[in-house]
Amino acid sequence: MTDRHDLPLDTHTCEQARLSRDARFDGLFFTAVTSTRIYCRPVCPAPPPKPENVRYYGSAAAAEAAGFRPCLRCRPELSPGNDAWQRGDHVIARTLKLMDSDVFDDLSLDDMAARVGLGARQLRRLFVERLGAPPISVHTTRRLLFAKQLLTETTMPVTEVALASGFRSLRRFNAAFLQSNRMAPRDLRRHPSATTGDAITLRLGYRPPYDFEAMLAFLRGRALPGVEAVDEHSYARVFGTPDAPGWLRLSEWPGREHALRLELHCPQPAQMLGVVGKLRRMFDLDASPQSIGDALKESPVLRPLLRKRPGLRLPGGWDGFEIAVRAILGQQVSVAAARTLATRIVQKFGTPVLAPVPGLERLFPGPELLVDADLRAIGLTTARAATVRGVAQALQDGRIDFRSEQPLDAFVERWVALPGIGEWTAHYMAMRALSHPDAFPAADLILRRAAAGGGPELSTKALTSLAEAWRPWRAYSVMHLWRSATDAAQATNKKVA
Repeated sequence: MTDRHDLPLDTHTCEQARLSRDARFDGLFFTAVTSTRIYCRPVCPAPPPKPENVRYYGSAAAAEAAGFRPCLRCRPELSPGNDAWQRGDHVIARTLKLMDSDVFDDLSLDDMAARVGLGARQLRRLFVERLGAPPISVHTTRRLLFAKQLLTETTMPVTEVALASGFRSLRRFNAAFLQSNRMAPRDLRRHPSATTGDAITLRLGYRPPYDFEAMLAFLRGRALPGVEAVDEHSYARVFGTPDAPGWLRLSEWPGREHALRLELHCPQPAQMLGVVGKLRRMFDLDASPQSIGDALKESPVLRPLLRKRPGLRLPGGWDGFEIAVRAILGQQVSVAAARTLATRIVQKFGTPVLAPVPGLERLFPGPELLVDADLRAIGLTTARAATVRGVAQALQDGRIDFRSEQPLDAFVERWVALPGIGEWTAHYMAMRALSHPDAFPAADLILRRAAAGGGPELSTKALTSLAEAWRPWRAYSVMHLWRSATDAAQATNKKVA
């Protein structure tokens, strides 16, 4: 017997995935057991329950709304998100992205609905219909699952765990946690992991396959000395404010677990949930490679690239303004040349900070520091310098922004209205700053050559037409085509050497 109202997959697929513990479906549905009142991930190592006792739910919030508590063994808080609802321009996806933003806790349901263009009753009905629970319950479940992870994996005081999970009242946190988990927060703290100095260590789960090597290679070629450090095995960065700088490092989790290892020093606990959410987006941990591959494999150009790198992800950026500046610097120059100019900006205008990690010593300058900066002195052309300052001014005026819930077309339309910003730049920013899966900089020369499949390079119009069949995952086609061009260039260089 199954509940189907909120389940995006058919029950036969769920049954097969549950019985085979297929990690590709982790986070796409949850299994609840009526005899224990516990819900689990498809990969739970516990013996499978009797089929007549199983219920399937499309979200953790739906399972909890039905009266089930999260399993202590497979730990639903470690499952990746479901990008069927978290990506793209669907109103639910836009609302879920809004939940990840800093402003969400200050919004009422009416405000939230207005931000995505609906009424409160309509938004609530859509959430119950598609996710099995109203928006506030979905948000509360996500915060409580994050709290459960912090209580299990760190030695943070319960008060800080409450703050880090977005609860401003410890009493309210204790009550919500008890209701969700059938135990008090202190009872979960049995075997916390060892800490790394003053940093905590968390595991960030993903759905396999995941090409972490390719992700690091992309970020390494664009890393800014002083702000980021990327080697063959990890990504590190400084963030925060000059008064309270933090740092983080991501690497592969040891063993065969489908997770990354996050070492995080976050001086302000209230920012921790936002930092983790930003990293999940930046490293594209909630993507479903199977769904993306199914949509793109019909293309003769993309099919061999998908076979070669099935786990290729969409690299996001840490900060929208930083990505915007780097996109402007990268207009019609190589990645290396743009990186050189960005490094000069960091060295001249970045804010020095004291961080305990060698090589991480500056914050990227914000719009307020570049709006009147003399950027020609560091090698920018007059036009590029004016564009960077114009973007900084427009952000300060509120004419443009990086609100994650805005649709792709609206984002592009507002940005191309600025002098010096064209379709290529706007779509590149949407790919990196918003992690929009359908952004597509069709004018890109490398794309037009790589998509030609060995023939004459395509026109922008021809590539745009060809890529219509790749929606809603066109940004992933960009990554595959760019990567194929890089691999081809490296192979040519080896032959020459």
